[in-house]
Amino acid sequence: MCTRATYLGPNDVVITTRSLDWTVPMPTSLWVFPAGLSRHGAAGPDSLEWTSRFGSVVACGYTGGSFDGVNERGLAANLLYLAESDYGTRAPHDPRKPISVAAWAQYALDSFATTAEAVDALATEPLVPVLLMPPDGHPGTAHLALCDATGDSAIFEYIDGALRIHHGRQYQVMTNSPVFDEQLALNAYWETIGGDVMLPGTSRAADRFVRASFHIKAIPQTDDPVKALAGAFSVIRSVSVPYGVNTPGAPNIAMTQWRTVIDHKNRVYYFESAESPYLLWLDLADLDLAVGAPTLKLTLDEAAALLADNAYVSGNAADHLSAAEPYVFLEA
Repeated sequence: MCTRATYLGPNDVVITTRSLDWTVPMPTSLWVFPAGLSRHGAAGPDSLEWTSRFGSVVACGYTGGSFDGVNERGLAANLLYLAESDYGTRAPHDPRKPISVAAWAQYALDSFATTAEAVDALATEPLVPVLLMPPDGHPGTAHLALCDATGDSAIFEYIDGALRIHHGRQYQVMTNSPVFDEQLALNAYWETIGGDVMLPGTSRAADRFVRASFHIKAIPQTDDPVKALAGAFSVIRSVSVPYGVNTPGAPNIAMTQWRTVIDHKNRVYYFESAESPYLLWLDLADLDLAVGAPTLKLTLDEAAALLADNAYVSGNAADHLSAAEPYVFLEA
């Protein structure tokens, strides 16, 4: 499930792109959250509670999971499936507060302006994600990628009950299994061969990691926003899994349902569905993210394109947002 890659261009051009791959249709909607919202981690009575410092635009799956998004300071969060995730068992007097995996990315968007700030805070382990079971029955095990407006990235994984953090601009790509350390080792091997000579071509996560790692650096590095966005889109499309292609019993190898591209510098969130020929976007400059502003929702038809007046809508979708109560996170 999923690939994430960050493009680092000159003159502060930073673009993060990701695909959402899953075996069954995932109902998805776009949400606009203002700052000042009271949150609950949906992991029992002792759950983490917080108030959002920053507004954000988020892709929500299953009407209760923040799987992808960007906040008003340009921090992006991408939640991707990882079968090896093991969050451990929280002891009765564990000071860490539990939080549903469905709320993990939203907590980061709500709470931090930069990746370094998030790393400093989360390294002290004030929280621990708790496994959830989405409506499709697949265990909700995931790892989290963050990237800020400077291109600084961090990967957060819980393996054998312990938090592992990889922090630095060099961590531009994340996919699924195996764990991140092993992905880096596999990619290092392929770098000795050279992407101009040969690249692995299957839809397996390790192969997607290698291809995305090569292409995100091989495409022209430019500060032209049109060309930079075109390059980022081309990379994530090149590692997408054809629509309808699934491998039974392997959610790591499943069809791409949607893609997002985040322009950190200009604060624009792009959404592209595999079921629609049209591209939607939300420009954060058009949105009221201040404390007290309404929460807004963009309903997507079966994780596809917005339908209005029986016609597909493309382009800036700010005018198609409607007020809605914030969703409750899927319970762990």
